[in-house]
Amino acid sequence: MCPPGYNYTRSRTAERFRIMRDAIQAQKRPILYSLCEWGTAGVQEWGNDTGASWRSTDDINATWPSILDLWNQNLFHLNHVDFWGHSDADMLEVGNGITIPESRTHFAFWAAMKSPLLIGTDLAKIGKGELEILKNKYLLAFNQDPVYGKPATPYKWGTNPDWTWNVTFPAEYWSGLSQQGVLVLMFNPYSDWRDKTAVWAEIPYLEEGESYDVHDIWTDTHIGCMKDSLTMEIGGHDTAALLITGKCKEDYNTKPAGSRLARGLRFLGDW
Repeated sequence: MCPPGYNYTRSRTAERFRIMRDAIQAQKRPILYSLCEWGTAGVQEWGNDTGASWRSTDDINATWPSILDLWNQNLFHLNHVDFWGHSDADMLEVGNGITIPESRTHFAFWAAMKSPLLIGTDLAKIGKGELEILKNKYLLAFNQDPVYGKPATPYKWGTNPDWTWNVTFPAEYWSGLSQQGVLVLMFNPYSDWRDKTAVWAEIPYLEEGESYDVHDIWTDTHIGCMKDSLTMEIGGHDTAALLITGKCKEDYNTKPAGSRLARGLRFLGDW
């Protein structure tokens, strides 16, 4: 193990990857350089200067605990992500036996973190529900946004105090800016149904006391104009995914503060 304070940018591992980078840059055609040293050797310190993406974790497998583990690890490295540099939490397991709610959560957060979206299943055998998740136009647009390179990040942990390292309960409330508007994700880490509330005053880019137009990106449904907050009932291991498209016009029929979309994801969980 390297001593505390070791400068990983000067390590032999970093130098080996830089040698390959320079060889690739000398070619006459574009080549995607994706690094893989499984999150070791301090790659977060030098990965963005070396390649287009770098693995930030060990290998994923098609189990819910593995997805939670890698997600929790990667969320602490998002300050290194921007255009041309992506912290890679490994391939997607949608279609490999995890549930539909877990698939929604998995895909939503990999897209929101701007991890490379590498499909890891047999598309000739994938189910309709899983395929629709992989084709979600709003999450794909956020992941590939040509104007905003930064990923979505947590604005509140939820179950635990903010910045808690906990594989079982990663950050549950996220937001990110895109050309489409503000992406808001609310994750339910529990196995039963839970109410979760998006409070505009807590969310970066939104303002207290304002009314905002809200769109449900899973159902492609216009929820409407919501003042101050929105409460949704979310199934176990599922995630509500909202797009805040702008402030409401004065003549909108604004719903009152704390309006609740009753059983907001109930029918989704029954796919």
